[in-house]
Amino acid sequence: MMEGTRDSVEPAGSGAQPVATGPVPPGGVGRAARAAQRRALAGRYALLPLRLFLGVTYSYAGLDKLADSHYLAGAGDPQSFYAQTLAAKPHSPVGWALAPALHEPTFFGLLIAFGELAVGLGTLFGLWGRLAALGGALLSLTLFLTVSFNITPYYLGNDLPYLMAWTAVLLTGTPYLSVDGYLTGRAERDRRRGLDEDAVRRRIVLDGSIAAVALGGAGLLVGSLTATFVRRKPKATTAATASTAGTAAPSTPKPVAGGGSAPSVAVADVPVGGSATVTDPGSGDAVYIVQPKAGQYCGFSSICTHAGCGVNPPKNGKLSCPCHGSVFDAATGAVLNGPATKPLPKYTVTKDGDRLGLGPLQS
Repeated sequence: MMEGTRDSVEPAGSGAQPVATGPVPPGGVGRAARAAQRRALAGRYALLPLRLFLGVTYSYAGLDKLADSHYLAGAGDPQSFYAQTLAAKPHSPVGWALAPALHEPTFFGLLIAFGELAVGLGTLFGLWGRLAALGGALLSLTLFLTVSFNITPYYLGNDLPYLMAWTAVLLTGTPYLSVDGYLTGRAERDRRRGLDEDAVRRRIVLDGSIAAVALGGAGLLVGSLTATFVRRKPKATTAATASTAGTAAPSTPKPVAGGGSAPSVAVADVPVGGSATVTDPGSGDAVYIVQPKAGQYCGFSSICTHAGCGVNPPKNGKLSCPCHGSVFDAATGAVLNGPATKPLPKYTVTKDGDRLGLGPLQS
């Protein structure tokens, strides 16, 4: 009798259990296949949300710069590209390379704004995706080395995460739901039809170039219209407008005894809760002369103590840094909200008749 005997191919004493070979439950294969298809589909489009985020964000960032009246305002505005670059130079490991940007701030400011717009549109539409991602990575690397390099701890800076995100898109490209994907698919169809490989490549390059010119032209048009019609032109600085806006342009230094010069502004240019901007003759940094309470005057450096960005003029009793969100008290310069840990440097302000003069640095 064969009952109780072992299979001839099973080693004696192995204790192996026979594998069930019964019928597969109805629909089991179909469910497994659908699950595998869903996993493959999810893997294929895994980076699509990141690509859309980067494309929209960089397109918006470029247009936002072009629409900002402060961006190209020049040295007199602490929120301008020039002032922000000048403030970042002493703290950057590549500060020596910023000299051309300071020499031609308008050209480099527009180059960055339109560069961000081009990178954003290329990523969003998936046209020459790897080239667009390379441009985005270079922009993020530049901002990291100039603005975010000294941020501690490092994870509070946003430029390094953007650099890592662009690296992921650079490695994968934009093969799906994109112009690149369409051109690649059409090239495969041309090859199956027997079209010569050189002809296929020429067609890809030609059509890709036409699409790039069309998309670049659209971006240039939108950016130019934004800069022309959306951007608010800076108002002429007078005592009346400065009192209304709460800010004033840097004043002409007032001669003092000893041959030096002390920057000064009219008292009328510094309303309660507002400020006027002067320049520290020693450092060249912009300084806010503020009047937090009636009859109380003091001065604060416009350079954030966190990463060297220029803080915005006082509003609602606070000086806010647009780069990383630090907030300072407009009456004392103390830190109200980090990541900054040191207060703003404070200056003495003297009153002489209807003029306010910038005194020495206190702290």
